[in-house]
Amino acid sequence: MSKLLEGRVAIVTGAGRGIGRAHALELAAHGAAVVVNDFGVSLAGEGTGESPAASVVAEIEAAGGRAVTNGADVADFEQAAAMVQQAIDTYGGLDILVNNAGFVRDRMLVNTSEEEWDAVIRVHLKGHFAPLRHAGAYWRAEAKEGRQRAARVINTSSGAGLQGSVGQATYSAAKAGIAGLTLVAAQEMGRYGVTVNAIAPVARTRMTEGAFDTSAMALPEDNSPIVAWLASEESGDVTGRVIEIDGGKLTLESGWAHAATRDRGQRWAAPEVGSALRELIAEAPAPEPVYGA
Repeated sequence: MSKLLEGRVAIVTGAGRGIGRAHALELAAHGAAVVVNDFGVSLAGEGTGESPAASVVAEIEAAGGRAVTNGADVADFEQAAAMVQQAIDTYGGLDILVNNAGFVRDRMLVNTSEEEWDAVIRVHLKGHFAPLRHAGAYWRAEAKEGRQRAARVINTSSGAGLQGSVGQATYSAAKAGIAGLTLVAAQEMGRYGVTVNAIAPVARTRMTEGAFDTSAMALPEDNSPIVAWLASEESGDVTGRVIEIDGGKLTLESGWAHAATRDRGQRWAAPEVGSALRELIAEAPAPEPVYGA
C-alpha cells in the first residue's frame, strides 16, 4: 500500500461499522493516524452501549497503523469540539475530516413524526456542521499563524439527497443540506488551504440492506479509495464537488443549475405565468427520476 497520507492526521465519524469503518481502515493503510469516532447506536440511532470503534482501532494497530477511539456525539457542539481537540492533542494537529456518521428512520412523509424528523436532521446535518465548524476554526487559526495546513474535508451526501428517494423525505432533506453545506464551506475555507468535497456512496450497508435488493451493490470498502485520494495533498485543486461513487464507477454530480429563462422585464401578471413556465419546462432537460418513483 502507498504512503499517500504519511504523516497526516484524520478524524472519521461514524467509523465503527460499514462505510465509515472502511474509510478509517483505508486512511490508516495509506499512513494516516486516525481518530475513529463512533457513538455506538443502532441503525435507527438508538444507544446500544457497544463500542465498535475499539475493534476498528485494534484492526488498524494490528496492521501497524496508528489510531485512537472517540465516542463523541458529533451533533453535540461541545463534544464535536473535544473530538477535534483530541486529534490535535494526540497527534499534534489535524489535516483530514471525514464526516460520515448518520442513521435512517424511513417513513413516508405523511407518517413522519416530529421526533423522527428532528433526530435524522440532527445527526446528519448538524453532525456535519459541528465537527466542520471546530476543525475549520482550527485551520483558520493555523493559517493566521503562518502554519497553513493542506486540510481536507470529505462530507457524505447521498443519491437520496441529490435525486430524492420515496419514503426518505427526512434523510433526503438532510443529505441535500450536506451537499449545499459542502459548496459554501469550499468557498469560505479555501483561503485557509482547506478543500471541501462530498461523496455520495452506493454500498451494501446496514442502511441499505432490507430496504431493497443489495446483492449487486458495491461493498463499503470499494468506496474508500476516493476518500483517501481526496484526503491527500495531491487533491488540492479539487474542491466544492459532489461525487457519486459506486464501486468502480465515479460520477460527478452537476447539481442545481440555471436552465431556460424568460425575462418579461417587469412584474409578471399571474394569468401569464402558466404559459411561460410551461414553455421553460418544455425547453429544459427533464429532471432525473426520484428513486422509488
